[in-house]
Amino acid sequence: MTNMEHIETMEIKDNTFARQFETIVPEGLLSVEYSFQEKKIFLTKINTPEGFDNQSTIDALLKGIMEVVSEKKFRIMPIHPKIVLFIKKNPEYKELLPPGIRI
Repeated sequence: MTNMEHIETMEIKDNTFARQFETIVPEGLLSVEYSFQEKKIFLTKINTPEGFDNQSTIDALLKGIMEVVSEKKFRIMPIHPKIVLFIKKNPEYKELLPPGIRI
């Protein structure tokens, strides 16, 4: 399976008990922790398996999370620096930021 195939078939689970979005990669569990308050999802941390550094897979997970947030009509608060950078590189997701928040 090529990397692109994995991204296209990525299954993202919202683990509400652990408060994280997660997906399985060959190296293990890749997750983004969040906290939720007042229709805003604060993305606080990216957890990667040891030795994992595939940025395109992390970006694919973040894109999937943005779709979930958009469908639920929530707002996104990127706390983790890599997530802030992702939003800067993908300005189409800036509409998910709460009014008045600029990055």
